[in-house]
Amino acid sequence: MTDSTAHGAIGNTASSGVQRESQQRELGKFLQAHRERIPGLPREEVAQLSGLGLAWYTWLEQGRVAASRPVVEAVARTLRLDDHARRHALALAGLHAPPRRARHTHDQRHAVARLLQPVLDSWPTSPALLLDHSFDIIGWNNAYAALWTDPGLVDDRRRNLLYLMVTSRLLGSTLHEWEAVTKAVLAQFRSRADGDFQDERVQEIFMLLEADKPDLKQWWENRSAHEFTSRKVTVATATVGEILMIISLFRPTDDPDATILLQTPVTPTDRDRVRQLTELPARWVGNDRSHGFYDH
Repeated sequence: MTDSTAHGAIGNTASSGVQRESQQRELGKFLQAHRERIPGLPREEVAQLSGLGLAWYTWLEQGRVAASRPVVEAVARTLRLDDHARRHALALAGLHAPPRRARHTHDQRHAVARLLQPVLDSWPTSPALLLDHSFDIIGWNNAYAALWTDPGLVDDRRRNLLYLMVTSRLLGSTLHEWEAVTKAVLAQFRSRADGDFQDERVQEIFMLLEADKPDLKQWWENRSAHEFTSRKVTVATATVGEILMIISLFRPTDDPDATILLQTPVTPTDRDRVRQLTELPARWVGNDRSHGFYDH
C-alpha cells in the first residue's frame, strides 16, 4: 500500500467514524425528544421497561454509545413510536438505513414543476403547492396565491414551506392551528432528511430560521420526526370570513422527491369563499397581495 493510499484509507475511516458519531448524537436527541413527548416519563422508567441499565440508556440519549437492533426496537416500543418513527430510529442507528438518492438538478426540478403544474391548476378552489425534497416551493396554483399571497414574492433562498410556516406573519395571524401545523411540518421535514445531516440545503434552511426567528429555536432543536397526517384547520381571512380546510400531503409516485401540499375546502361554502378570494382584485386578496406577508 502506497503512502497516498494509506492516507486515503485512514481519511475514509476517520470520516466514517465522524459520521457514526454524528448519527449516534442525532439518535440520542431523537429518543430524548420522543421521551419528552410522553408526560411524566423519566429516563429511569424507559431504561427499566426497555431492559436496559439507567447509565447505559443515559449514554444512549447523550449519543455516547451505539445501539443494536434489539435495543432500538425495545426503546421504540417503550416510547410508543409509530412505524415511521421506528424506522427513522433504526436508520439513525445505521440499521438498514435507506440508500441516499441522487438529488434532482435545477433543470430536473423545473421539469417536474412544468409536468405537474396542470395538476395544481386543476384544483381552482383548493390551494396547492409543489415541494421538492427539502420542501422548497417549486410550484403553486392561483388559489394558493389568493389565500396566502404569491410565493414568487419571496427570494429563492427563503421560498421554502418550513421557512414560511415559521416566519410568515399571515400564517401566524390567520391560521388558528398555526403552531401545531408548523411543528407537524417540521417533524415531516426532519423525517424526509433520512439522516442526511450533511445536505447543504437542509443546513441552510435551519441557518435561515435561526437567523430570522431565533425566538423559536427550540422548535427545530427538537429532534422529533414523524409523517404529517391530514388535519382540519380554520383560516380567518380579512375579506370573506373563516374557511375550513383539510391539509394533506401527497407524493407523486413518478417522483419520490416531490410532495404536493393540498388544502381542500370542507364545505361548498368554504369552496365559494376561496373562489371569491381568487376573483378579488389583486390589492384585496389576502390583505395586500401586491406586497404579501413575507418579511423577506
